[in-house]
Amino acid sequence: MSSQNLLIELFVEELPPKALKKLGDAFTQVLFDQLKAQGLCQDSSVATAYASPRRLASHVTGVVAQAANKLVSQKLMPVAVGLDAEGQATPALLKRLHALGADASAVAQLKRIPDGKAQALFYDSIVTGATLTEGLQKALNEAIAKLPIPKVMSYQLERDCELPGWSSVHFVRPAHSLIALHGADVIEVKALGLNSGRTTTGHRFESLQATISIANADSYAATLREQGAVIASFADRRETIVQQLQVAAQSIGNGVKAIDDDALLDEVTGLVERPNVMICSFEKEFLEVPQECLILTMKANQKYFPLLNQDGSLSHQFLIVSNISPADPSDVIGGNERVVRPRLADAKFFFDQDRKKTLASRVEALGKVVYHNKLGSQGDRILRVRSIAAAIGEKLGGASLSLSADQAAELAKADLVTDMVGEFPELQGVMGRYYALNDGLSTEIADAIEDHYKPRFAGDDLPRNPTGLVLALADKLETLVGMFGIGNLPTGDKDPFALRRHALGVIRMLSERNLPLGLNELLELAINAFPEALRPVPVLDALSAYIYDRLSGSLREQGFSAQEVDAVLALQPKRLGEVSQRLEAVRAFAALPEASALAAANKRIGNILKKVDAVDGHVSDQLLKEVAEIALFEAMKVCATEANQKFEAGDYTQSLQSLAALRGPVDAFFDDVMVNAPELDLRLNRLGLLTSLHQAMNRVADLSKLAS
Repeated sequence: MSSQNLLIELFVEELPPKALKKLGDAFTQVLFDQLKAQGLCQDSSVATAYASPRRLASHVTGVVAQAANKLVSQKLMPVAVGLDAEGQATPALLKRLHALGADASAVAQLKRIPDGKAQALFYDSIVTGATLTEGLQKALNEAIAKLPIPKVMSYQLERDCELPGWSSVHFVRPAHSLIALHGADVIEVKALGLNSGRTTTGHRFESLQATISIANADSYAATLREQGAVIASFADRRETIVQQLQVAAQSIGNGVKAIDDDALLDEVTGLVERPNVMICSFEKEFLEVPQECLILTMKANQKYFPLLNQDGSLSHQFLIVSNISPADPSDVIGGNERVVRPRLADAKFFFDQDRKKTLASRVEALGKVVYHNKLGSQGDRILRVRSIAAAIGEKLGGASLSLSADQAAELAKADLVTDMVGEFPELQGVMGRYYALNDGLSTEIADAIEDHYKPRFAGDDLPRNPTGLVLALADKLETLVGMFGIGNLPTGDKDPFALRRHALGVIRMLSERNLPLGLNELLELAINAFPEALRPVPVLDALSAYIYDRLSGSLREQGFSAQEVDAVLALQPKRLGEVSQRLEAVRAFAALPEASALAAANKRIGNILKKVDAVDGHVSDQLLKEVAEIALFEAMKVCATEANQKFEAGDYTQSLQSLAALRGPVDAFFDDVMVNAPELDLRLNRLGLLTSLHQAMNRVADLSKLAS
């Protein structure tokens, strides 16, 4: 069947720039999926998304004018319901056939097919393939309905003479035109009160003509670029910006480069139709302000690209991405420089004012800052964090680390009541470090104040010094225990207090720094920091399980199998720093030829021991009667002893591999020995032998989890 390429474009008012890429991709994907589902696309069809500040468009190759007819077999009803004793159609069957457009003559063609315990009647019919007009209308409706719109607008169309009042439309932005081209032909569809055509609008200021006519589906992008001064492809526009940023930075020289920020780049790509990068500058005196403040105000408020020198320091020059390309850019450059200057002046003012008071003098004000109505103020929270930090510091580094962690914890949140952080909440911690250094505090304390929020996201650095590590642990543990205690738990995709991130932060610090601290030990420290009047409900078990669950998910994302992870975490190792070593040991053990049989035996032993009262691992060699149980006992003297020695030495791989020699004796034991012997003393002795074996096999991991 012959096919042509299809183009759909919705021309609208300026779309939200941060959501533009997602909107464009979603629009095209749903449209494409719907066309395929209706048989209007070929197997080789490809969909291309276009998204600019004022348009969402899709180009789909290999679209047919009408889908092929197809045979459809429909189940009608059980034979006993559709046919009477003489085999004649019942009224129920005739009514159903009539609903499908058939009459009594179709009864003879019905198929009897087994359906469960009985037979059912099936009706075969040819369904005419959808035409492109009706199929595209359905696909377009779905694509619009399923757009991930951040916020819907309501607006009125022009008065409809046939209907009273005004017709309201709900969409992300008011829509002005609709293109639907199949090759060079317009397909008549409607959307958002618009009828399809072939015309659109180009750049607001630089289009060669007010209305642009698209000749055919394949000329869309080129026509818009040449006549409308619009780069329709989001990806092409983004790449153009990247190249222009590089060229502009190179023209300045001295090794400067634009700051690397994908989110900013995506947002700016969503703001311009044809980008034009220009170089601007500000007075060097503003560089006395911490560069994080200047960078943030330029990026967040102005969507500018700050420039960094080779040493990573901020340059007094920056790049803007304009949506116009005037012959003389001086007015645009000057205008942007005038706009950014008050922003930088505000940042300098905040910085100068904040330094007039010490961080220590601000701590009292935290008592008036509400943290949570059930957990008190930030001042109350600081007391709990100090208690936890001091206790952890004592365990990790004695009195010295405990003292520095307590001092850092006392000042950690003080920058929340500064002018700079009030204006730019993203700088909490960062400004605390600057103000701590300004107050003459040590670099250890200052760095800890900034780092106690780390890791802020996946892949973020961990705190750079021991004091920061202790404080970060204390801060996250206080949040976890407090929120679990009052029942503020994550649900589905909602996690307003970032408890998942806090849990993963605790996991990373304990694991990557291999801290000699047990997880439950830390949780108990945190729980004890809450006063009796505010002591949360029992959360130790629930929170411990939650953190191990987050650890399980993290390990699977790192490439470990579900069996490997379950085997190690089934024992809930106290020290999370050992988990990776245990996983590697389990992986090496699983590769041994004896692993499968030993895992199965371990599972069998576990099932046996579950059915009896607890039995200690004591074995009397005087009660060993069978050759197989004597052989297993003797083998365990060697293998289990070696495995335990290797385990105590921290060599988990060799500890597990020492058990490989037990395969033969274990198999023989289960073949030749009856565990549940009638004689009580023999039975208990054999259960003791299995208990001892079970304990030796499951020190590194629960090997039964490896059994298929």
